[in-house]
Amino acid sequence: MPDPSPPGPRPRIVTRSVPVGSPWRWLARGAEDLRRAPLPGLLHGLACALFGLALFGLAGPRFWLLAGAFSGFLIVAPIVATGLYAVSRALERGEAAGLGTALAAWNPNHRRLVVFGLLLALAGTGWVLTSAGLITSFAPEPVRDPTDFVRVVVLGPSPWLFVAWLLLGGVLAAPIFASSVVAIPLLLDRRVGVAEAVYLSSRVVVDNPVAMALWAFVIMTLSALAIALALVGLVVVVPLLAHASWHAYRDLVEPQQPA
Repeated sequence: MPDPSPPGPRPRIVTRSVPVGSPWRWLARGAEDLRRAPLPGLLHGLACALFGLALFGLAGPRFWLLAGAFSGFLIVAPIVATGLYAVSRALERGEAAGLGTALAAWNPNHRRLVVFGLLLALAGTGWVLTSAGLITSFAPEPVRDPTDFVRVVVLGPSPWLFVAWLLLGGVLAAPIFASSVVAIPLLLDRRVGVAEAVYLSSRVVVDNPVAMALWAFVIMTLSALAIALALVGLVVVVPLLAHASWHAYRDLVEPQQPA
């Protein structure tokens, strides 16, 4: 069934400030969720690793495309983790949580999640095209593999190219991170519109700049390490960050109160 808005006034959603070191607590809680319900998390991680391998196969000698595709994947990763948010929520409630719990969250009638996922996909596609256009237009030599990317873009004769690539990625990633860091768990958990979820997500970043900067750094670092380990690390890192993101949402947004 579609997700209609409930009748009557909705409870006001209140955001919270958290200690700077909160991301470490979120990771610990995420690891505990993964330990308690490993199957859905590991399958999500395996699917992401296989998707990465498929990207390698499709990109072939066009590493300039692969670099943008992987960073674009990080943009849409929050929507990929929707099922694992549902698993963490079930564990929190003391309910049975398994693969069925995760799959049930992928309901096409959850139109708000579909809309938000499409917006993230558009943003990710935009970055892939921007990244590819920048590297192919300004790299002094073809970029066919990771070695070429490091030699030509990172350490090449035109250092501004790598700086521009990073700055463009940051300009796109920062607002997307801010607008999505708690938006998808919020959309899954409560009856709110996409615009309100984005506003509240941005608000928790503004209210907790240092803690959220640390959280963004943790996400990027663990994701980079997972990819560097021949993508095998994604099998564990993806569910770990997904479950931890649910606990971030729980810390940053007050529990729902009756209207």
